[in-house]
Amino acid sequence: MRGEVGVAFSMPGGDTSGTVGARPVDLAHLARQTMGDRELEREVLAMFVHQSLSVRDQIVDADARQRVLLAHGLKGSARGIGAFAVADCAAVIESQPDDTRALKKLSTLIEEVRDFIAGINR
Repeated sequence: MRGEVGVAFSMPGGDTSGTVGARPVDLAHLARQTMGDRELEREVLAMFVHQSLSVRDQIVDADARQRVLLAHGLKGSARGIGAFAVADCAAVIESQPDDTRALKKLSTLIEEVRDFIAGINR
């Protein structure tokens, strides 16, 4: 399968996360999205880390309208790379922007994805 030659499979790491039995990024989904292009995988993951950390830093202090916009953008990006737990949490915030538990959970999930991506890129 062509997708298995991508960086996510050739550079394993970051196999643990807070989600039992699941990686923070669906590597098969990522490989399909990038058509197995290693450099594209690296670029997309780097952009996602940058975006997600920016959202994490802004979303707590943002007003409800801005939270909805930040969550919506992150949701789409997270789905694109296969960070489905982040996408699902962002969807909750998009529909319930004052949900403090979801905001805390999002921060934790973003950290897990960042650490996972660092692990597969070493």
